[in-house]
Amino acid sequence: MTTATSNTLPRELAPGIFWLGQCMEQVWQGAILHNYNSVYLVCGEESSLLVEAGHPQDLPALEAQLESLLARGVAPLRYVFCTHQETPHSSGIARILHRHPEVDVCGDVRDYHLVFPGCDDRLRPMTAGDRIDLGGTSLVIVDAVIRDLPSTQWGFDSRRRVLFPGDGFAYSHYHQAGMCGSTAEEAPELALEDMTGLFAELALYWTRFTDMEPYIARLEALLARLDVALIAPTHGLPITDRRRTVAAVFEGLRSARPDLDD
Repeated sequence: MTTATSNTLPRELAPGIFWLGQCMEQVWQGAILHNYNSVYLVCGEESSLLVEAGHPQDLPALEAQLESLLARGVAPLRYVFCTHQETPHSSGIARILHRHPEVDVCGDVRDYHLVFPGCDDRLRPMTAGDRIDLGGTSLVIVDAVIRDLPSTQWGFDSRRRVLFPGDGFAYSHYHQAGMCGSTAEEAPELALEDMTGLFAELALYWTRFTDMEPYIARLEALLARLDVALIAPTHGLPITDRRRTVAAVFEGLRSARPDLDD
């Protein structure tokens, strides 16, 4: 059972990059943990883009936050990019398209025409390397290193160097009370190894039976190639210090799986 908690969002993580959503409480093994199904608004000089379309129970709060930002004068919303089709990431597509007739959905858009009938003419298929021009910056489609689904894609803001990896950084899916609206570095009590193991158990179970070293190497190469300054996952707290926090995440990935030689 989950319930929404008081909210500290939206928050501007970098100039023109806004974190939207609301924290939820969930009981797990007798403890109350908090989690996010985050949405991000990426603003350019001419248009804005939403990364993810939101979890069903968050949609009223997300819509209010988005309207407040648009009323403040950010560039008009023109695009939605979902990392994949799972419910916490894409449920709000129909509502967004209804409220904003000028918006198109971009990325790997397979199956959306079945889930949201009538939106066919507003779906823009895109593959890794394609760009969505927002004016002064672009959202670049990135081949995902860690996938929930075959259709999983990641996004990268070219100007502010923000990576949007969806579920790709399987850490701190849950956090303690008092950390809501914080970045990973502002919440020093995060048990990264424990949270990585919990996330693997609940969402990326295959990581428990896979040698993660090749994935870690690919993640390191991607972060270096793009010179990522900020990591904005859909679940978990945003990472603002790549070198400090990502090293702990990688250790969590290594420790979460059983010894494959046993």
